Amino acid sequence: MWRLATLLLALALAACGPRPEPANPAFWEVEGPAGRKAWLFGTIHSLARPALWRSAVIDGALDQADLVVVEVADLDDDEAMSQAFASLSQSPGQPPLAARVDPGLRGKLAKLMREGGMKEDQFAATETWAAALTLARAGSGELNSAYGIDRAVIDDARDRELKVIELEGAGSQLALFDTLPEQEQRDLLESVIADSTSLDTESGSLAEAWRTGDMQLIERETYRGMLADPELRAVLFTLRNANWAERIIGLMAEGARPFVAVGAAHMAGPEGLPALLEAKGYTVRRIQ
Repeated sequence: MWRLATLLLALALAACGPRPEPANPAFWEVEGPAGRKAWLFGTIHSLARPALWRSAVIDGALDQADLVVVEVADLDDDEAMSQAFASLSQSPGQPPLAARVDPGLRGKLAKLMREGGMKEDQFAATETWAAALTLARAGSGELNSAYGIDRAVIDDARDRELKVIELEGAGSQLALFDTLPEQEQRDLLESVIADSTSLDTESGSLAEAWRTGDMQLIERETYRGMLADPELRAVLFTLRNANWAERIIGLMAEGARPFVAVGAAHMAGPEGLPALLEAKGYTVRRIQ
């Protein structure tokens, strides 16, 4: 059945958009006390083209799961996301954006703003972290969140009438950035600017790593850019993963069979979810 569904999806997408590409993303099965199970699916939030991510293994897990766990559940609620961003991102009297970065990056900043159709004065009241996210989105090139796998998993879960719960939600994710000290916000901004010239190449490499399930390459990416900064890494990666692992353990202890779909980077390395759950005594096996 899943092969027929995949074929029909491919034909439909071919008629109305970019041709979808086959994918074989990384996927794990978790077994805990009394044989309780969970599954870990590494997603990617944006792609330049649709992906054929479904497989018999993933479908089989979704058939067994009784709920789906994602980072943010209401990805289609643009108004709520915009309101959350607006409520946190504005503080009057901010320094000029160029004054918040190293002089050596100001040329790249000007170029990035020019290409994104932005002007300096629109950031007069924008906090540094929010400016960084705005510039990152403007420099995302061909990437399209509509092709993101999180969204596809949520849609599939709702078609199956599975409950969808979120680990954070949009407001909580933005609050992570909002509570960063100003210097860390500036480090984030500088990282976005510095990486802007190589974003297309890096995004293409990361997308290919996701499609092929290359967790070694994905792990290397978790030590680059903003995650190379120890303080940013702790807040945006290490602590979040630890919190998520505890949530998953809690759900399994309650008897749930969660299908956990979060960014593939959160599955990578000794601080990734598979390793953290193994360290807690759970059996984790990569099955795709």
